[in-house]
Amino acid sequence: MSHANLLGASPLPRFFAVDGLHDGPPATGDGQTVRVMVRSLSVMQKEALVAISGESRAWRLVSDEGDYLEGFDEAPPPLAFLSTGMVASYLGELLALAAARGIETDGIRLTLDNYYTMQGSALRGTMVGGADHPVLTLECSALAGRREDALGLLFDATGASPMYGLVSGLRGGTFALLHNGARIDPGEIAGQELAVEPDDDAAFSLLHPADGGTWEALLERGGRTPRAPEATSAPGSSLAETQDRRLHVRAVCTPRDDGLWSIEQSMFNPQGTMFRFLCDPAGMRAPGPLAYAAAGIGFCFMTQLGRYAKITRRDLSRYAIVQDIVFTPGGATGGTGCAGGAGAPQTTVSIESGEDADFVRQLLKMGEQTCFLHALCRTALRTRIAFD
Repeated sequence: MSHANLLGASPLPRFFAVDGLHDGPPATGDGQTVRVMVRSLSVMQKEALVAISGESRAWRLVSDEGDYLEGFDEAPPPLAFLSTGMVASYLGELLALAAARGIETDGIRLTLDNYYTMQGSALRGTMVGGADHPVLTLECSALAGRREDALGLLFDATGASPMYGLVSGLRGGTFALLHNGARIDPGEIAGQELAVEPDDDAAFSLLHPADGGTWEALLERGGRTPRAPEATSAPGSSLAETQDRRLHVRAVCTPRDDGLWSIEQSMFNPQGTMFRFLCDPAGMRAPGPLAYAAAGIGFCFMTQLGRYAKITRRDLSRYAIVQDIVFTPGGATGGTGCAGGAGAPQTTVSIESGEDADFVRQLLKMGEQTCFLHALCRTALRTRIAFD
């Protein structure tokens, strides 16, 4: 695994649209399959291509980590993507519900706080990542004095969003495992019949930005998140062999006059850099909510693979995944009137390593076990709501 700052040296925009892909994810009934193909670059840097069934435009996204994981901090961390996609999905459902009910939403802003835990020992195999109940707060000047209407919108929006399917049920992922190109049994982790070979590095290298977009504007780096009393991180602290910590990520979503949504992300613990994302609910001028959320899950799982190999000081030359998640249409945005839904992640994991198959199976087990966002999928949670 390279230790060079490849994203820092790249002339490409961090995020950009990709047109003309021939092989998209399979269509699935009334839902949409979001396929995330992720490859490792160097240290904690990762690159993804996100494609959605029925949509012609795909998205190239990248992720990095801060000093707490000895990353280069060139791009947002994985948890920022999930929070961005989740708060944007909630906003879309809320605005659609408000329009249907004739409720004005001038001055609207949604704030989502996500919380996670990490406890146990990596070397003893007891380290476990967890997810706690998200908190969604609505601010809206047009709803001043209308608390009942505001809370009704919040409650119904969180239920109508496809994110409801991720956070409300027990949806443990399934996996296919490749070791140096050969398929092997995944061991203790739930297996799956389908295996989708990840693209090689050459295929990723051919990606280029679609014409006509100002792709540099999709992501803006801010300053360091102000240090809060809850912050316990230090350089390299997330690589400790034994941990007992609680993570806190915030995403604040505000509609813009041009139809795009601005999401400001802050990482309070571990303390990290703030990033501003742009989101397009139509998925054309910027990635849509589902693209961001699914990418976050794939990026987070990849981080845990790299982190475990680094803690145990074992060889991990290259790793890549293909992850499929099926989302149903939003109850309001899709006009179904039903609760939003999501299937369990289905992931093909490709590991290139000089280690034996037993270690590769243990790597997969610990990657899933410590992944915050796989924990979110397999834990029954409720999005708590507040009107400020």
